Amino acid sequence: MSVTIAEEIVDRPITVIGCGTLGRRIALMASTRGGEVRIFDTHQRSLDEGLQYVMDTLPAVISSIPGAVAGRVRPETDIASAVRNAWLVVEAVPEHLSVKQSVFAELDAVAPEDAILASNSSSYPSSQLIAQVARPERVLNMHFYMPPELPIVELMSCGKTDPAIIDFLMERLPLYGLAPFRVQRESVGFIFNRIWAAIKRESLSVVEEGVAELEDIDRMWDLFTAHQPAPFRLMDRVGLDVVLAIEEHYAAVRNDVPEGPRKLLQRYVDGGRLGVKSGRGFYDDYSKGK
Repeated sequence: MSVTIAEEIVDRPITVIGCGTLGRRIALMASTRGGEVRIFDTHQRSLDEGLQYVMDTLPAVISSIPGAVAGRVRPETDIASAVRNAWLVVEAVPEHLSVKQSVFAELDAVAPEDAILASNSSSYPSSQLIAQVARPERVLNMHFYMPPELPIVELMSCGKTDPAIIDFLMERLPLYGLAPFRVQRESVGFIFNRIWAAIKRESLSVVEEGVAELEDIDRMWDLFTAHQPAPFRLMDRVGLDVVLAIEEHYAAVRNDVPEGPRKLLQRYVDGGRLGVKSGRGFYDDYSKGK
C-alpha cells in the first residue's frame, strides 16, 4: 500500500471492532479529527454503553487536543457495513487467538483492499493472526494502553507489513492525541508491557519472600517515580559501570538473572560510555561531568 492514502482518508471512516473497555476508548480517540467513526459489536448492550462513553467523554478530550474536532460515532451490528470504505480497522475483541484469527479472516474478505487492518492485542503478535489473510502487508499490531489517560500506541509489523504503513501511522496518530512508538522487531508483550512484567514480577517476589509489605512497595514506588528520571536517563546518572557491577552481583547470587542486559551494558562500558560522568552513556547530550 502506498502512503498516498493520506490524501484520501479525510472522508473515510475509522472502524473499531469490539466495544469493550479498550475498544470504546480507541473509538473515543478516533473521534477527535471530525469525520465518522464506526463501532461494531455483536452485543447491543456493549454498543450502547460504548457509544454513551464516547459521547460523555469526547467534549473533555476534544478540549485537550490542539485542532481537535468532534467526529460522528455510528454503532453497527453488521461487520460488512461497519468496515465499508474504512481506511483503518482496529480489532479490539477478547484475547482469544482463534477468535482473533476468525475476525481477521473476515475483515480481509469484507474490508476495502487498501484498508489498514490493525490488532489491539496485548499478547498476540499479528504474525499469529494472518494465516487466512490474503494481503498481510496491510496488517499490523496497533497496541493501545488506556487512552485518553495513557495515550501510548505501539506499532509492530506482522513480519510482512508494508513499512510505509507504519511510517504513515507514526506521522498521523499524533493528530488524534496519541503518542505512537515503533516496535523494532516482533516481541510478545511489545515494549512497555515487557517492562511492566518485570516490575510486577519482582514486586510480587519481594512480598512473597517476606522482604517487604506490599503497602511499603507501593508507597516507595509513588515517592520514587515522582522525582526520578526515566530508566535509561537514571542509569546514565548512576553510571553504567556501576549499573553493570550491580547486575553482575545479582547474577552471582541469583540464577534467574538473564545475560542479555549485562552484555548490552558491557558494550557501552567497553566503549567508554559510562553515563553523565564521562559525557556519554545511553545518551550523548551531557557536558562531561555534569
